[in-house]
Amino acid sequence: MFSFTSPQTIHFGRGQSAQTAGLAAGFGPSVLLVHGSSAPRAKWLVEALKNESLIVASLGCTGEPSLPAIEMALDTLRGSPPDVIVALGGGSVIDFAKALAALICCEGAPEDYLEVVGTGRALDHAPIPMIALPTTAGTGAEVTRNAVISVPDRGLKVSLRDVRMVPQIAIVDSSLMQGAPKNITLAAGLDALTQVIEPYLSVKANPMTDALCAAAIPVGVQALRSVVENDASEAWDQMAWVSTCGGLALANAGLGAVHGFAGVIGGRTDAPHGEICGALLPPVLLSHINRAAPQTKLHTRLHWVLELLDSEFGGGRAGGGIAALAQWSKQHGLRGLAELGLREEDHPAVAEASSRASSTKGNPFALSQADLIDILRAAS
Repeated sequence: MFSFTSPQTIHFGRGQSAQTAGLAAGFGPSVLLVHGSSAPRAKWLVEALKNESLIVASLGCTGEPSLPAIEMALDTLRGSPPDVIVALGGGSVIDFAKALAALICCEGAPEDYLEVVGTGRALDHAPIPMIALPTTAGTGAEVTRNAVISVPDRGLKVSLRDVRMVPQIAIVDSSLMQGAPKNITLAAGLDALTQVIEPYLSVKANPMTDALCAAAIPVGVQALRSVVENDASEAWDQMAWVSTCGGLALANAGLGAVHGFAGVIGGRTDAPHGEICGALLPPVLLSHINRAAPQTKLHTRLHWVLELLDSEFGGGRAGGGIAALAQWSKQHGLRGLAELGLREEDHPAVAEASSRASSTKGNPFALSQADLIDILRAAS
């Protein structure tokens, strides 16, 4: 038995963003548009919403969502909540918008509803309806049920989580993504690839997530090189689809050790999430290889993934794909964990915290403290 959660509607493909304003109008006359740090990039959507005679308020998200930023935004919004929230941006923007949608109508302090630092209190009311338009092909946040929030005074990233937090409508239009800076494209693409591999190997995998991941992994492996090296339109279309598949998969099957580490390291260093995942994916896959028993389903799945990496990055040489992916990523600007600010003396504490992370619960193998430190060392 399994359950599967997704948006009510996913509009996928180039040009689909043109219908955003009309869809927003269906929820009521007032809209809060949450966008990234550059307000002019959202001007086209502001104009489209106003052309539908909607009352539009805008709010910028300048970095990864933090508890103080959310508290500040809620102070201004609680007196006049909008009918719908539209999020235009990367995963951070969408998570910020999801947190606001969830908490605007809640009576308690925002921290109370967070995992780890709070009590994980259930939302008092259903979130305000939301439309999500991703501008990066990576996080899949447009179809997930949580928002990742940093708590700076605790050096942590934690989740606000509720099945009702999945946006009602996701609009995935790769024309909003193409042309991003190379470093962002690389980090997001590695995150997207990780997020279809980890649910496929997760102990929580189910037939629906298996179908999504098995279809998306080969596409992601092939598209990653082209989207980074050539900014190719077709590759962007493919990576956008992989990212959405990854979001659906992780929302329903969980992840693994890569993301168990990523939340902890991100909270300590403020490093970009996709870069952390890209640095960790090769050593985590190597740790799986050393543990997967022959003639098991996991062994078969893992070696299929490795064969795809061998073919695309390793020149077809058996067993060379993981190292080749790491080298290719480094050549295109991916930094190791040390360059991202993680000190070697922090490895034991990070390993300990990562072992308790919710994402780590999906990992196909239990990893000891020594195993976790070995992975951190290899990713540094």
